[in-house]
Amino acid sequence: MAVEAERGPRARVRWLGLWDGYFVVCHLVTTGLVFMSGTSQGRRVAAIVGLTVAAVWYAALGRQLLTGRGGGGRRNVVFCAGLVGIFALVAFADPTGSFALFGVVPMLMMSLPARPAVVVAVLVNLLPPVAWWVRRGAGDPPPPAAVLASLLGVALSALLGLWIKRVVRQNREHAELIEELQRNRAQVARLSHQAGIAAERERLAREIHDTLAQSLTSIIGLVQAAETEVADAPGLDGSRRHLALAGRVARDSLAEARAFVAGRAPAPLERSSPARAVRRQADGLTAQTGVPVRFAVEGAEGPLPMQVSVVLLRAAQESLANVRKHAAAGRVEVTLRYGAGRVGLVVRDDGGGFVPGETGEDAVDAADGRSAGGFGLAGLRARVAECGGEMTVVSAPGEGTVVAVHLPVPSGGAAAGAGTDDDA
Repeated sequence: MAVEAERGPRARVRWLGLWDGYFVVCHLVTTGLVFMSGTSQGRRVAAIVGLTVAAVWYAALGRQLLTGRGGGGRRNVVFCAGLVGIFALVAFADPTGSFALFGVVPMLMMSLPARPAVVVAVLVNLLPPVAWWVRRGAGDPPPPAAVLASLLGVALSALLGLWIKRVVRQNREHAELIEELQRNRAQVARLSHQAGIAAERERLAREIHDTLAQSLTSIIGLVQAAETEVADAPGLDGSRRHLALAGRVARDSLAEARAFVAGRAPAPLERSSPARAVRRQADGLTAQTGVPVRFAVEGAEGPLPMQVSVVLLRAAQESLANVRKHAAAGRVEVTLRYGAGRVGLVVRDDGGGFVPGETGEDAVDAADGRSAGGFGLAGLRARVAECGGEMTVVSAPGEGTVVAVHLPVPSGGAAAGAGTDDDA
């Protein structure tokens, strides 16, 4: 995409390379003719110096003006005035230097509006005969061939200049069309991408509503019925606690499903900061397994973009879910780190660990014996990459596991989509 974005600016000035070559040829040919002319050495040196100054003048100022990046207006007039003055000195020093007109006139036509350019080009073509008169005197008029060459030069200069201006204008219009087409193409691609996302979200929303959400509603009803049956039964305190926990997890999952269907932020982030949402995930692990979880926030907590907050929440959910299912840990540490332009989450456990390379970074689910690949740490890694972040997993058998996620926080948009500090 970046390469395509550069085609417009390149198209705007791609003709300049051809013009540079033409200018160099004109300069070398004219310098060679002056060097071989029959005038005195002093005049030849003066003419060659003038041609060199003209080349430097073009490189320093004229080239930028021809590309439309030099400011235009007064600078164009200054460039043309200097160019005419330098050519006048060359023409008066050595008549052979008049061959420089083949390079001077096109530059005048490209630098000035059409009518002033034609007038100046005509005056410049008359400089060689005037220089002849000044050098030889009024009694020795220039040869008819020189006069005819000047008149022919006037006509050719006008036609050539107008043609050059037309080519330059068409080239710029073509470059502008390319840029506009590229912008439209990028917009169409962006809208198509958004439409695809919306269509897929709508499809998934229907599926979730018809399957997962209804199943969770049924589970909540069954749990509530079971709680009612064991409410007054003696010696079932543990069962009642587990049923209450199952009901809470089911209700939280139902809230998440409904939030996704509605296209809202995840339920834990709707009215809460990322730190509080992650803390609730840590507390939930302790409530479900009894494993103590130490939660800490390092750095000054600040607002985060919603996309970053969602990735942090999903990273905590996935990492703690793996601890619950696979780690057999005795202690877990969850650290949320805020820094300049970055935020990170580190989940560390002292469980059994695993070899990331051998399991694809996802342990085998003990419940059904199938790999969670693609929906566990691999899926989390994809989420992190979409935000431009980095994720590392360090683990070894018997040495526990460390999952670290680091995400950039764009400047100027940090507050977008951030939650409040109130508990949900």
